[in-house]
Amino acid sequence: MENSKKQIALLAVAALKAEYPDAICSLVYPDAFRLLVATRLAAQCTDKRVNMVTPALFARFGTPQTCATATVEEMEELIKTCGLYKTKARDIINIAKMLNEQYNSIVPDTIEELTKLPGIGRKTANLILGDIFKKPSVVVDTHCIRLTRRLGLHNLKDATKIEFALKELLPPEESNDFCHRLVLHGRAVCKAQKPVCNSCCMKNFCKKVI
Repeated sequence: MENSKKQIALLAVAALKAEYPDAICSLVYPDAFRLLVATRLAAQCTDKRVNMVTPALFARFGTPQTCATATVEEMEELIKTCGLYKTKARDIINIAKMLNEQYNSIVPDTIEELTKLPGIGRKTANLILGDIFKKPSVVVDTHCIRLTRRLGLHNLKDATKIEFALKELLPPEESNDFCHRLVLHGRAVCKAQKPVCNSCCMKNFCKKVI
């Protein structure tokens, strides 16, 4: 009998947990504000590059209070190697100002409030909710979309629809770590162009292989 989507999801959770016991975020951060900024920088940029940029950035503007005092030119200079730096510079400064003015300089802990911040969408908001506040969340990035579609968990393209579809399939306590593991597996094995299916820990139930 063919596995249901729910069964495949549970098999994938178990297989990835065994393969990648340490489900950690690739971005280096010490607190909620700096993860928020790092994730904004990571849009259309590698986590590796962001991790190279953030030490100097956070040495100068590591809190909402200090970041809000930065000029756009100062911010652009610090983050220019991350791509789309002009838009990101404005967003980061405006995020800091909004946190100071409306949230007592504290990063909020709901998706509704997080997505009110400039440049912050559901993907970033869910990452903050899961990693900082330990709330069940599904971070739908390119790896998540690609791998969960190959597994046969959905046939969707819209990230928000994928998020809610996966929430129906994944155990809430596993969902955040599952998404981190998808990133690790997507980089190492289930690559966009040439997936290494023979080496995959999910080959026995993945729809792409079957």
